Amino acid sequence: MIFNQRIIVSIVIVILFAGNVLLASQYYVSLRDIQNKESLLQTYQYNEKVLNFTKLFIGRVLKAESEISFEDRLELENAVRDINDKDFFNQWNTFTSSKTEAQAQEEVKNFLELLLSKIIY
Repeated sequence: MIFNQRIIVSIVIVILFAGNVLLASQYYVSLRDIQNKESLLQTYQYNEKVLNFTKLFIGRVLKAESEISFEDRLELENAVRDINDKDFFNQWNTFTSSKTEAQAQEEVKNFLELLLSKIIY
């Protein structure tokens, strides 16, 4: 009788231990999946900010037929800051501090190249 109880208790312990191992492994797999999805979401959000700024830049700067308004410059500056990328911000400052039209055109080319290179695939 005592032998049967020990066997039953041992079987229950082994089943509970196996269940804990299974649940722990599923937890680990789920955690890794969540981390991967969070990383992917951050990538998509970053790309969205870069593409939104690019559309804004093309619409407000490259297609401009007159001088760019203060509100447009402020919106562009805020969009650059929203991307939160030091390279973008430095290139933006280089572009906005251009002294001549030729220098500004060269910096626009550099800036657009940087924008395209920063998009994460």
